[in-house]
Amino acid sequence: MTAQRIDGKALAAQVRAEVAVHAAALTAAGRQPGLAVILVGANPASQVYVRNKVAACEQAGMRSILETHAATLREADLLARIHTLNQDEAVHGILVQLPLPAHIDAHRVIEAISPRKDVDGFHVSSAGALMVGQPGFRPCTPLGCMRMLEHIGMGRLRGKHAVVVGRSNIVGKPMAMMLLAADATVTIAHSGTADLAAICRQADVLVAAVGKVGLITADMVKPGAVVIDVGMNRNAEGALCGDVDFGAVEQVAGWITPVPGGVGPMTIAMLLANTVQACEQF
Repeated sequence: MTAQRIDGKALAAQVRAEVAVHAAALTAAGRQPGLAVILVGANPASQVYVRNKVAACEQAGMRSILETHAATLREADLLARIHTLNQDEAVHGILVQLPLPAHIDAHRVIEAISPRKDVDGFHVSSAGALMVGQPGFRPCTPLGCMRMLEHIGMGRLRGKHAVVVGRSNIVGKPMAMMLLAADATVTIAHSGTADLAAICRQADVLVAAVGKVGLITADMVKPGAVVIDVGMNRNAEGALCGDVDFGAVEQVAGWITPVPGGVGPMTIAMLLANTVQACEQF
């Protein structure tokens, strides 16, 4: 068996085309969707992510506002800027690129963003809405993973066992909640899990979101399982890779996402979708 690849790049292009249609309609009605992106410091990876997000906005016919600040920016000044953007009716989404410099409390910054403009889905209000099944913004990476599952005909997961390896607030926990909402039976595994391989082998859907090169090996995957690789790492040669030993696992799984070209493009596409949703709700 060789797994079918879930082409995140192609699916993201489809989502972005859908977003562009909605954005054009909103713009014609006098409400162009606007996203403010704030970058503090000069983290090279963050600079790339921000550049890609801004370009994607513009390609979708949305307004983007990019603000870059030195790493020495005071937390109070960043909070003040967010407060101003919260009041700006031309801005429908606010994104503060993480990580932030050590002297800035990321949680305090995220909580300063109006829940109405929390297109990253990181605010406590957004997390609470997800937990209790109420409408709200969902974190973009797990939302993209769910769209991928829908794309391959697995939008509903009743009777399926999903295993999420990773428990971050950004991916692991919301991913588990979204899978649960789709009727899956969900297990969250992490660094403290005993016999991780045995847990993973139970999964009909296996999501790897730890940030460790080659963590998921072929002997940890049930034949025919769907494997979603959220990891974004660099191997010893400097090449981009995920948490999954792709070459080996591809021979066991039924579906698999590549890195690059899998979950990454979907994350940006769902950010655009969230921003359009925010504009529609204004």
